Amino acid sequence: MIVGAGPAGLTSTLAAKESGLKSITVEQEELGGTVAHFPRRKLVMTQPAILPIVGKMRFKEVQKEELIEYWRNVEKQTGIAINYSERVDSIEPAPGGTGFVIKTNQSSYDTRTVMLAIGRRGSPRQLGVPGEELPKVAYRLIDPEQYQDMHVLVVGGGDSALEAATSIAAEPGTTVTLSYRSGAFSRAKPKNRDKVEAMAAENRLRVLFNSNVKEIKDGSVVIELEDRTGALKNDAVIVSAGGILPSAFLKKIGINVETKWGSE
Repeated sequence: MIVGAGPAGLTSTLAAKESGLKSITVEQEELGGTVAHFPRRKLVMTQPAILPIVGKMRFKEVQKEELIEYWRNVEKQTGIAINYSERVDSIEPAPGGTGFVIKTNQSSYDTRTVMLAIGRRGSPRQLGVPGEELPKVAYRLIDPEQYQDMHVLVVGGGDSALEAATSIAAEPGTTVTLSYRSGAFSRAKPKNRDKVEAMAAENRLRVLFNSNVKEIKDGSVVIELEDRTGALKNDAVIVSAGGILPSAFLKKIGINVETKWGSE
């Protein structure tokens, strides 16, 4: 059983087929893993690699869509089978101590070996504020063009938040506000920080440091900025506050997770 169909899961599936192993691959979402959640036309930095059955993959810098299409062609040409929209709910030792019983949202499997290729993205971190369940709230950016002529709030201070804010602000008619709870974008790449600063200087987007979203309403958002609270006109909210790692799932199936804090 191979769990996940991102780059690691896809390669594992190819390797299993090349080796003549009886295997099954399940993926709770779609082909590509984290890459599938990148914004439209985002450049993906990669390096040449050898794929089982296929041979050398020669990409160095490629747009998301081209890479996903390449993987789809690999899936089709090699005849590998991936069960999409199938989520693993539990992994238990099989009776007798040999192998595992895996239960998903669609079926149950007996397997001798489990390959976890689930990545570190986890589930999106939510804000935990009233109104977050509204349909205008999203946790990833796919297509900036859908936000043309809209008032958009982006929440977060990492690269994904800054990239979302600047790409939406480049669309016609958008009014973009970037809200971050800290006083500086210390986690983001210099290139993204510079782009935000340049667009803010041109009044193409607004940056609110030391701010927190308190409530999301149909046509507005309530934001606390230092010691003041006010409302902004709003049509859409994108929360880019990171993810909750799959540590709980790993512990549930018997894998110990150690957290180690380093120092700079």
